[in-house]
Amino acid sequence: MENKLVYVVSDSIGETAELVVKAVASQFNGGGIEIRRTPYVETVEDIEDVIFQAKNNHSIIAYTIVIDKLKDYMDQRAADESIIAVDLLNPLMNAFIETFKKPPSKQPGLIRKLDHDYFRKVEAIEFAVKYDDARDPHGVLKADLVLIGVSRTSKTPLSMYLAHKGYKVANIPLVPEVTPPEELFKIPRFRCVGLVITPEKLNEIRKERLKSLGLMAQTNYARLERILEELDYANKMMKQIGCPIINVSNKAIEESANYIIEDLKIERRAD
Repeated sequence: MENKLVYVVSDSIGETAELVVKAVASQFNGGGIEIRRTPYVETVEDIEDVIFQAKNNHSIIAYTIVIDKLKDYMDQRAADESIIAVDLLNPLMNAFIETFKKPPSKQPGLIRKLDHDYFRKVEAIEFAVKYDDARDPHGVLKADLVLIGVSRTSKTPLSMYLAHKGYKVANIPLVPEVTPPEELFKIPRFRCVGLVITPEKLNEIRKERLKSLGLMAQTNYARLERILEELDYANKMMKQIGCPIINVSNKAIEESANYIIEDLKIERRAD
């Protein structure tokens, strides 16, 4: 089936509109939707270009435009050409105006201003990259959180996700033949979280990983006996440290991160 197109148009970067479109598309199992983003729309000519493309491709336009002149032009031209153009911001913006009795700034890109939170996020991402996979164990002492677990328990993806929330995360792989860094035993146990997984799930993940690398799935890395040995070692280390443990077998990254933030209440260190 031919892909259906949605044009995402914004007077800023367009992240918000794209996320909303993806959320809706997910309700149709993806729906064969192709998203084409047009960011930083500044002129009516920019809008005309999108209108032309959308008309010729029988598409939907989803937009986040706060500049009144451009928004009005988009609405008018879409109506002229019988194109469905969905305004993703103004209905909620109008609700704010009506309820809170305060006018909006009508400035594009305010959410991305270089404020304290933005710089915290950038610093946290750089930290996660630098101290990923025990590259430098000294990061353990500087981290808001340290993730430990055997290979393929989502330590790196979870570290990066939490970094985008502003948390400085280091992660340490647990391998029976490798002594964990001594720094791991010097931090408060609540700043360390162990990630565990069922042997069957880990076996499946590792086999797929080997296949993607063009390697034999029967290597020691994916053997069930080796996996059981690693998991047993990891459990002993986690009990020794006394850290909380999350079973990630059937959890999305977002779910694990939310558990860490909301339930375990891991806090960022003071700047």
